[in-house]
Amino acid sequence: MTLRIFDTNTRSLRDFVPVKEGHASVYLCGATVQSIPHIGHVRSGVAFDILRNWLEAQGLDVSFVRNVTDIDDKILRKAEEHGRPWWEWAATHERHFQWAYDQLGVRPPSIEPRATGHVTEMVEYMQRIIDNGHGYASDGNVYATPATIPGYGQLSGQKLDEMDQGDTDGTGKKDPRDFAMWKAAKPGEPSWPTPWGRGRPGWHIECTAMATKYLGDTFDIHCGGLDLQFPHHENEIAQAHAAGDGFANYWMHNGWVTMSGEKMSKSLGNVLSVPNILEIVRPVELRYYLGSAHYRSMLEYSEAALQEAAAGYRRIESFLERVGQVEKTSWTPAFEAAMNDDISVPRALAEIHNTVRAGNSTTNKEEQIRLAGQVRAMMAILGVDPQSEQWASTSGASGGEHALSVLVEAELERRAKARADKDWATADQVRDRLIEAGIDVTDTPDGPQWSLS
Repeated sequence: MTLRIFDTNTRSLRDFVPVKEGHASVYLCGATVQSIPHIGHVRSGVAFDILRNWLEAQGLDVSFVRNVTDIDDKILRKAEEHGRPWWEWAATHERHFQWAYDQLGVRPPSIEPRATGHVTEMVEYMQRIIDNGHGYASDGNVYATPATIPGYGQLSGQKLDEMDQGDTDGTGKKDPRDFAMWKAAKPGEPSWPTPWGRGRPGWHIECTAMATKYLGDTFDIHCGGLDLQFPHHENEIAQAHAAGDGFANYWMHNGWVTMSGEKMSKSLGNVLSVPNILEIVRPVELRYYLGSAHYRSMLEYSEAALQEAAAGYRRIESFLERVGQVEKTSWTPAFEAAMNDDISVPRALAEIHNTVRAGNSTTNKEEQIRLAGQVRAMMAILGVDPQSEQWASTSGASGGEHALSVLVEAELERRAKARADKDWATADQVRDRLIEAGIDVTDTPDGPQWSLS
C-alpha cells in the first residue's frame, strides 16, 4: 500500500513519492518562543511526530527539521513588558517548549535551528530574490513583491488584490501588497548588519532560508498549523520561488485545538498550559488525546473529552498489563490502511481497540500474546506504547487511580463475558457491586464506560 497525503497546495490526496528514494525530508514550523506552551501549541509536535514514525516504519531515512523562532515582534514586546532582555525571554520559553515536547514523548528533530543563528543565510537568500527582480530594499527594509511571483496565493486560495500582509510599521513600500523580509533597525531593538543597513529578520524569510539550508532547494514535506497558511507559508513559498528554488512538494496543515468552537489563544483567555493539563492526566494520556483526532480536524477541548481519551488509553494499557510483557510484532492490515490514508489516526485507534477487544474476549493465552504484540506495534507508531521504555515507568496514574482502573476494567470484562454467555445473574451481580462501590457504568457502542459517582 502507498502512503497518500492530503496536499494543502493542490487540495488533493496525492501518493507520497519522495525526492530521494529511500529518504524523506520534512520541515515543521516550530515554536515562536514568547510564552509557556499550551496544548494548542504542541498539537503539531504530536501530529507530525506520528507522521515521522510512520515514514520510518516504511523504511525511509527521515531528515526532520523543526525550527525555533527566537526573534519576533511578540517576543520583543513581551520581554519589554516584563523588563527582561529579549534573548533571555526567548531562551527561557524555548526551554519550556522543550520540556513540554519531552513530557509528551515528541522526539527531538534531526536539527532544531534558531532564526538568530541563520542571519547570514537570510541575507544571501534576500540578495538572490532581489537579483531575480522579485524584491527591493528601501530605507533599510527589504521587501518581496508578490505581484511579480507566479502562483502567489495558491496555497491559501486567496486573490492577491484581497490580501492584507499586516506590515504597517515599515517605510518605503512600493506596493501595499509587498511584504517585509527584513526590518530596519529601531532604537532599543536587536539588529544585525546587512548590505542594506542594520536590522532584524522578518518572520517569513527565516523558515525559507533554514528549510532550504538543511533540506535542499526542493524537499518533500512542509508541515505546520492551519493558521500559518497565510501569510507565513504563502510567503515562504513566494520567497523560495522568487529565489529559484522548488521548495516543498507536499504541504500538511494540522487543525487547531478549540474551546467552544474558538481557537485557543491568550486573547480569548482560554489557554490551557501543558503543565496545568498534566495536573489532570498523565503525559502519555495527554499525548494520546492530542493525537487521537485526525491531524487536519479541529480538536474541541473539554475536560470530559480529555478524561474519556485517558480512559480509552487505560483500557489498552490494562489489557497489555494483564497479558504481561510481550514483544512488538507487526500492525494489522486495517491499521496500515488507515495510516496510509493521510495518517488517519481515528481509524487506526479504532483498529487498536478492536484488537484489544479480541484479546479480552479470548481465553487462549497464545492468542492473547499474539494480539498484544500487534497492539504494542500499533501503539508504538502513535508514540504511546505502554510497554515502551518511554512510558513503562509512568504506568500507575496519579495515586491509586490507575490501580482502580485496572480493577474496574477487569470487572467490566467479566461482566461482558457473562453477558456473552447469557449468564445474566453474574452480569447483574458485577454491575451491582460496581454501583455499590460508587462506580457508574454506561453501555455504549464502543463498550462499557465507567466513572466515579
